[in-house]
Amino acid sequence: MELPIDHFRLLGVSPSANAEEVLRAFQLRLDRPPKQGFTYEVLAQRAELLRLSADLLSNPAERQSYELALIEGSSGLDLSSNREVAGLLLLWESNASFQAFKLAKKALQPPQAPALGSGRESDLTLIAALSCRDASIDEQAGRRYASGADLLQEGIQLLQRMGKLVEERKTLESDLEILLPYRILDLISREKEDEKSHQEGLMLLEDFVNKRGGLEGRRNSEKIAGLNQNDFELFFLQIRRFITAKDQAKLYVNWYRRGSEDAGFLAAFALIASGFSYKKPELLQEARKYLRNININGFDAMPLIGCLDLLLGDAKQAESRFRSSSDEKLKDWLNNYPGETLAALCDYCRNWLRKDVVVGFRDIEIESVNLDDWFANQEVQLYIEQLETKGALGIAKAGFSFLSSFAPGQEIENNSLTNLDEEEANLPMPGGSFDESLKGQSLRARLENKEAFLRSDLVKKIISKYYSTFEFIKKSNFKSVILKRPIYSSALAFIGLFVIGTSLGILTERKPSKKNDLNDISIAEVVKEEDDQIKDDSSNKIFNDKERLATNLSIPLTTSSPTDQEIKYLIESWLKGKADLLNGLESEILSSVASPNLYNIEIERRKKYNNLGQNIIINARITSIEVIKKTNKRIEADVEMKYEDKKISSSGDIIESSVYPSLKVKYIIGKNKNNWQLVDYISGN
Repeated sequence: MELPIDHFRLLGVSPSANAEEVLRAFQLRLDRPPKQGFTYEVLAQRAELLRLSADLLSNPAERQSYELALIEGSSGLDLSSNREVAGLLLLWESNASFQAFKLAKKALQPPQAPALGSGRESDLTLIAALSCRDASIDEQAGRRYASGADLLQEGIQLLQRMGKLVEERKTLESDLEILLPYRILDLISREKEDEKSHQEGLMLLEDFVNKRGGLEGRRNSEKIAGLNQNDFELFFLQIRRFITAKDQAKLYVNWYRRGSEDAGFLAAFALIASGFSYKKPELLQEARKYLRNININGFDAMPLIGCLDLLLGDAKQAESRFRSSSDEKLKDWLNNYPGETLAALCDYCRNWLRKDVVVGFRDIEIESVNLDDWFANQEVQLYIEQLETKGALGIAKAGFSFLSSFAPGQEIENNSLTNLDEEEANLPMPGGSFDESLKGQSLRARLENKEAFLRSDLVKKIISKYYSTFEFIKKSNFKSVILKRPIYSSALAFIGLFVIGTSLGILTERKPSKKNDLNDISIAEVVKEEDDQIKDDSSNKIFNDKERLATNLSIPLTTSSPTDQEIKYLIESWLKGKADLLNGLESEILSSVASPNLYNIEIERRKKYNNLGQNIIINARITSIEVIKKTNKRIEADVEMKYEDKKISSSGDIIESSVYPSLKVKYIIGKNKNNWQLVDYISGN
């Protein structure tokens, strides 16, 4: 067997190590053999291979000849058959887990499979199990979650076939289950061209939700993939934007049929989004049945069904739905709307579609909703003409009078109205605008200039001001997390406004504010505001305790036996230095807390992102730390932290992001001369 490793890596020394350092490393490796249960025979062979490497590297003549061979392209070590297993063991110890697993798996298969029950078979199986898990962890560290899961599956199948190491197999199965959400995200977020991976991710997602007992997680969901309900909701919000409206509708319908009531609500919105965006009115009809079947305490589906009636050409039925709503404030708004009832219905429908419906889909990017285009579409007109609903034909043929009277493209943007009178109408629609531009015209002027009024966008900041999406997500259950309920937003939008509007009717004239031109708040914008805050404060959040910084804790760490607090401070210093460096800043602290190897790795990463014009924003906060091993030369600590990072383009756009509410990392700290430095870390252990 040719082992893909040289004598330096096998022994664990630098190519620049002198003879004394080589012998010291050799003795250290002999004193610390693996303790996972290998046979005496393979451990003896391991010691012999280490001795051969040490003898070669400590002999100046032989070493010079060997180094010359390496320069000329020689690579790998040829091992006799009786030393192959020991070579694979050393390969795994040298952090070449992937190669060790593949070679061990191959050695366990015919025609070179060892005799059943032999020590060789036992050692090879154990190497395969250990290297499989470590190789998967390496893949996860590189965010190749699907590849890491594939390795775990290979290892599980191998151990099942061998009929050995039951506990190790259970560990691999547990790792695979915890990896499931990240694996799904990896697969469905890939480019559109990789359709096979995307479909695999959708299948895993559907099975995952079914095992949880639906979107609500009725089947002890905390034991499935390690996610509680709150974590699952965050995960689901993150992956929705990678799934098309059609695929989302299919998933929701299947989950709804299995008893998930939340899925019925989402199915209706996915069907409406797909139907409106692709001019498929039949999908709106299908969505209607899901809205009618929603049985949630306090939820009023009438306005939403009314919007569907309007889009399907029955304005009279749409008005009837609105007036039969249980929301008195909505009906008051409709009665006091400063214009035609049909215009009010269209404003509400337009706002509802833009804010609540056509968002969160991979294939739909609609910044504005144009009802003219909808009713001008031939397929829509033909479908409406075929409906037997009373009033549909008239609207389909004649069109909406106030829409057809406008010339194409005659759109008046936000805040474009001019002040014509001191009298003003302060009657915003539910979920609509409440800022300076709302008070830009008098009631009389707006009625006189009906075209400008109907064409203006009345929907701006009221949702974020009085019932923001972010607060909605924090305070409500899953039904509110995924999509806002427009009727609730509508009700709360009028609190404090309706009394003023109906009692006074006139407010002091104010000039439109240019700053509010783009105040159209959505879930993405609320999250973006938080992202900007994180970007500004990411480094500071790692060191959020100013008093602690004023204590005697210092870097470099030279204490002979560091306390837990000093160890934590060292790790936090690493996190801060790494965050600063990847964010394009200078980091004086990183070289003091990280080994040269780790430091150079981060420098290369920074160069790579510089070439791409990108920055990495890291926000990490340690929540717990446990020192599990401490000697005078080595410290191992298990750390749990809240971690998130974002890849930012040169224009400030977020390319990709990851959030780990609870990330577990094993840190290995070694003493280099007089200083303690971080030498390695393993995520997810």
